[in-house]
Amino acid sequence: MKIIVRLDVMIARRKVSSKDLAAKIGITEANLSLLKRGHVKGIKFETLAKICKALDCQPGDLLDFEDIDHKE
Repeated sequence: MKIIVRLDVMIARRKVSSKDLAAKIGITEANLSLLKRGHVKGIKFETLAKICKALDCQPGDLLDFEDIDHKE
């Protein structure tokens, strides 16, 4: 099982910079970058909610599930 982070896609669609988004949601640019690349073990719902509010999207717009165990 794998969670795919599509935050970079939504940032591009909304034409917002990572720097501006990080400042708006109150995290560092470095942490936002790690999140965008999927190099985190988890995310707080509070942070996810702030991202969704800032980008006017739903959590499903940012995260996908890929079942690599059952891929054919």
